[in-house]
Amino acid sequence: MRIYFTTPIYYVNAYPHLGHAYTTIVVDVLTRFFKLKGWEVFFLTGTDEHGDKIQKTAKEKNKEPKELVDEISLAFKKTWEYFKISYNYFIRTTSASHQRVVQFLLQKLYDQGEFYLDEYEGYYCIGCERFLTSKELDEKGECLDHKVVPIYVKEKNYFFNLEKYRSWLKDYLFRNEVIYPEFYREEVLNLLEEELPPLCISRPKNRLSWGIELPFDKEYVTYVWFDALINYLTGIGYPENPEWESWWKKAHHFIAKDILKPHAIYWPIMLKAMGLPMYKKLLVHGYWLVDKLKMSKSLGNIIDPIEISEKYGRDQLRYFLLREMAFGYDAEFNFSNFILRINADLANDYGNLVYRTFSLIEKHFKTIPDRSGNLEVLDEEFIQNITQALKEYEELFLSFQFHKALERLWQAIRSANVYIDRCAPWELIKKGYQERAGIVLRLLTEGIKSFAIALYPVTPEASQILLKTLGLNIDQLHWDLVWNFSALSCSTVISKGKPLFPRVEIEKLTHSVAKSSSS
Repeated sequence: MRIYFTTPIYYVNAYPHLGHAYTTIVVDVLTRFFKLKGWEVFFLTGTDEHGDKIQKTAKEKNKEPKELVDEISLAFKKTWEYFKISYNYFIRTTSASHQRVVQFLLQKLYDQGEFYLDEYEGYYCIGCERFLTSKELDEKGECLDHKVVPIYVKEKNYFFNLEKYRSWLKDYLFRNEVIYPEFYREEVLNLLEEELPPLCISRPKNRLSWGIELPFDKEYVTYVWFDALINYLTGIGYPENPEWESWWKKAHHFIAKDILKPHAIYWPIMLKAMGLPMYKKLLVHGYWLVDKLKMSKSLGNIIDPIEISEKYGRDQLRYFLLREMAFGYDAEFNFSNFILRINADLANDYGNLVYRTFSLIEKHFKTIPDRSGNLEVLDEEFIQNITQALKEYEELFLSFQFHKALERLWQAIRSANVYIDRCAPWELIKKGYQERAGIVLRLLTEGIKSFAIALYPVTPEASQILLKTLGLNIDQLHWDLVWNFSALSCSTVISKGKPLFPRVEIEKLTHSVAKSSSS
């Protein structure tokens, strides 16, 4: 079985921040999860490197556009290397291979009569990189998103008639659950109630030279969305690679809600006009807010994910991001909550369970105890609780409800702590019930192994430490090893090691924001 996951390609007019990290980590987590399930996964990410904003930012920094995009694209690549992101391909829209695909499709659509040349005048927002309608301006005449007055532009350009495909798209989205969460589908369907204005697909070279040249008119470059969205096809080898279609059938695009319209309206219509199948799923998440405000350079509230991770840990950040945001909704990045999650969930609940269990085994058994002897009611209840939790965790993960999946798993982790307290194996050992203590500790070890496998996509570094301690080969990891007694060897020597997730002292809590050079 195959599945294809994509992040947006990130725009290189600014350095990576927490919002970029969230989307990429979500896709990395899912990639690892599906691989655990035995799927073949193709994970695409990359950078979007053309357009007005790049040309403008480069000029402000007294750099050539190529120099700027090389620098910031490398920063994204290094960020994902730091987070050990397991992507298959990092695409750059300035690459020759991508340019060929874009020009191939532009020529195809032009030959089909999909584009026409027309003179247009209106208000153009450089931040949005498109003409705005009066509904997209506030009472001051400013762009609703960027809070600046758009420039008035009158020029000839090539246009694509979106309205021609509106009824098809409306019907398709109504009949198919393509967009998740559901309320974003409703938002798009509401937009499709009104006539769609033509999409300007070009920019004249005398105004914008930094872009992919139209193959049918060398006086123009293509509009950034007609360049950027096509990356999802380039990345899997369209049209030369014979395997592109098998990946495309299972394409899942992950985006933030600010680019919903291009992905839910422009892209499906482009695909329809090109004669290509629709993608499988569009998964839309909300914003990470700081003090209830969206992160922005102008507000100076950009959070640097590397800086936070260097202070508190990569796994700790990954867990918090997946646990704190209900996918689709906005979430607040609050440092107090972040530290609370580390100390309460990771250090106390999970880390302490591991440390107590492994300490007892190391001191009294040396190796993983055998599960010999009869199980008691407490044992059966424990096994049932854990297996049911793992089943529900898997189901919730497959439905992209990561915060609920992790909460369900933590209920199981907390029940394991209750189980060790109620059975008190240290007291059993004191009283000479070594065999009974061995059964309890073996069941706890099986639980810990199952938690480590289930959490491998979310906290891969901690899981690798645990699984190595348990004598398991990380390269042969599979979901079927969850609660599988034959996977652990009784000859494996156990060492308690260091605490898995060290507690963070509250007085050391500091706000981490990006350095000015990275914002």
